[in-house]
Amino acid sequence: MTSYTAAVVQMNSQPDADLNFESARKWIRAAAQRGAKFVGLPEYFSFLGDLRERQDKADDISKRSSQFLKDTAAEFSIYLLGGSIPVPADQKRTYNRSLLISPSGDIVASYDKIHLFDVDLSDNERYRESDDIKPGENQPVVANIESLGILGLSVCYDLRFPELYRTLMEAPADVLTVPSAFTATTGKDHWEPLLRARAIENTAYVFAPAQTGTHGASRTTHGHAMIIDPWGTILADAGTGEGIAIAEINPARIKEVRQQIPSLNHRVL
Repeated sequence: MTSYTAAVVQMNSQPDADLNFESARKWIRAAAQRGAKFVGLPEYFSFLGDLRERQDKADDISKRSSQFLKDTAAEFSIYLLGGSIPVPADQKRTYNRSLLISPSGDIVASYDKIHLFDVDLSDNERYRESDDIKPGENQPVVANIESLGILGLSVCYDLRFPELYRTLMEAPADVLTVPSAFTATTGKDHWEPLLRARAIENTAYVFAPAQTGTHGASRTTHGHAMIIDPWGTILADAGTGEGIAIAEINPARIKEVRQQIPSLNHRVL
């Protein structure tokens, strides 16, 4: 594996799939033009807004999103992480599924979000993902790709559960992907520290595409899509506007940090 350029996209997705596809393709093209071989999209890149509308349209959104990812990855000859899309699970719920697509347009890895965001942030801000989302099986998902290394998949709220990332390190993963739609309330205090912690404790790169701004009537996300190196250094930060964060990924850096601090070899549990 040699060095390569990676990019993570920051979007302000809305309850309009056509506009979201147009925006995603624009940023993917911009990343590819700058030499990116891997591009990551955020959680719910193709639809973010009213939960009931998403549930009602899940089958259509899922099919269109999957085809968009396959076609776009092949068009730009890149590995494309389709952040996440809603995939029908039963009559009332969907899976929150992250897809990794090859430059030939094939699905090489699929992961359904395990941890669901059921929280009470205030009297006016509550989330119950378990009402609408079915959790995936407790199975870690990694993709061993010769040109990129070993990628470990996760989604958003998974970030708060370090034990998941420890299972991904059994491979061990070189890169941890965290496509997200982190709330503005939690993101301002928790997003960067948690991302850097996952990079530092696992001595791995972290690719974190993100949503930003207001989506639909009321949901607001934090932004700051990032790429972080195995030392915990932020290599690129998209800030709060739509755009991309892009950086060179150096496999030698992983080896170097793991030699300096061989914490993965010192685990006793």
